[in-house]
This record gives sequence, structure tokens and C-alpha cells, in this order.
Amino acid sequence: MAPVLDHLVFDVRDRMAEGAARLAMLGFQLTPMGKHSLGSANHLSVFAEDYLELLGTDIPGGALRPDIASYPVGLNGLVFKTEDAAALAARLLAAGVPALPAQSFHRPVELPDGGRDDARFRTVRLDRAAAFDGRVYWCEHLTPQHVWRPEWQAQPNGATSVARVLLAVRDPERQAAMFRRSFGEAAVTAGSDGRVLLPCGPVIIEVAPHALVAAELGTAAPDPAGRGDHMALVGLRVSNLSATAALLRTRGVAAAPRPDALRVAAEPALNAVIDFLG
Repeated sequence: MAPVLDHLVFDVRDRMAEGAARLAMLGFQLTPMGKHSLGSANHLSVFAEDYLELLGTDIPGGALRPDIASYPVGLNGLVFKTEDAAALAARLLAAGVPALPAQSFHRPVELPDGGRDDARFRTVRLDRAAAFDGRVYWCEHLTPQHVWRPEWQAQPNGATSVARVLLAVRDPERQAAMFRRSFGEAAVTAGSDGRVLLPCGPVIIEVAPHALVAAELGTAAPDPAGRGDHMALVGLRVSNLSATAALLRTRGVAAAPRPDALRVAAEPALNAVIDFLG
């Protein structure tokens, strides 16, 4: 069961408009707001095979879905693909992974021809005590045509895919053990500096000690906001880094140059570092 990344989730709580405005400023195209049958609202920024999701409520000061209510603003959801959520849940439990039963939900979407339909999903989540201070789950897309629509995949900033996810944790081996039980012993490799790596096709998930993440990110790092272990950074592949840099300059977005990359520091609307990678 090789890991394949499906999407990453920014929790924005009741600050949906603020989070959406920040992503738009960074050059992302957002889908129209969706309303889940679970009681949450979202926007997506869709790439070729994966996407970013803003998740919260569209009501300022409104109640949050119970399973996301305790999470601060930030990058908190790590989501893998599955083609059969129910079968996956059974396999995970048999492997000693504390998976919750598969859950079905939907949200209405407007179709290009003016009609309406539901985007439908089944997900399998891990018990939150099993991993970092975030949500790990698998998503089965029953209607992928309602998510990966061509008109939503052209990003003004040139982003084409997720390339890197960086987690800051106290004990990388604890997280690595969960990944091994979920995906097999060979799925996880060890870095020479104390971090562990979970390759997901073209995406690399890095789990690194706090000190290594602090040394890399410095003042750009997100506020842990009470999270002991958390996702700190997402790296996105772009089609033309020079064009991305020009767009960010015209919008007044500070982006620190790095070798073949641009880094946008964490700030309150998203509370996560975003790297644009050439």
C-alpha cells in the first residue's frame, strides 16, 4: 500500500475569508466555497494530482465541527489517497493501526453546465493519539471529476503540485513507526541528520526534530499554538520560478530567495511556511 498524497489541510477556524484572501494574494486560484454535510466549509486550490484545502466555518464566530474544533489556525491535515476506504480501515486495524471506521460525507457543487451535483467522499481517520498534533487520514474520492476540474487547475502563481511537507516533532521515530505500520517497513527511510522520510511518489514527507526545523526556518517558522508536533511547511512545485517571483513582487508579498526556491514566512492567516520550488 504505497503512500500517495491526496491533499493538505489548512485549518482556518472562523477566519475563512482571511485565509482565502491570503491564498489569493499568494497567487492561488480558489474553488467556490463548499459546504460539507459534516457541517464545515472549505475552499480548494487544485493542482494536477493533489490540492490544498482551507477548512473551517464560513460564519465568523460560528461553531466548528467537533473533530476540528481543537486545532489552531495552521497546516494540520495530512491526507493520503485510497480507492477503498472500508477495506483500508480493516487492513489498518489488522496491522495494529488505530483507524476509525470509514465515514461518508458530501458537499454540493455547481457544474459547468449550470447544473448541480454532490462531490462525495469516504474517509478513514487515525485516532488523534496515534500521530502528531494534527489529523492523518485517507480520502476515497467517489466523484473525482467534481474536484479535479480543468478550469480550477490553472494557478496564477504557476503551482502544479505539492513537492515537500515538513513536520516538526519531538520524536521522529514515533511518527516513523506509525508510517511503517500503515504503509510497510520499506516505506520509511532514515536521513543522516535524525529526520525520517516518507516518499509519496513525487512528494517527500519529512519528519524532523524540532531543532532541525528551527534551524532551517528561523523567524519564518509558524507559531506552534500549543501543538507539540505539527506540520510547519509545504513546498510547492511551480512551472516557472521567475514568473512566480514576479507575481509575488507585484502583489507586495515578501518572499526570501533560496537555492532554486522562494520562501514565504508563516503569518497569522495561514500560520505555515510556503516554499515555491523551481
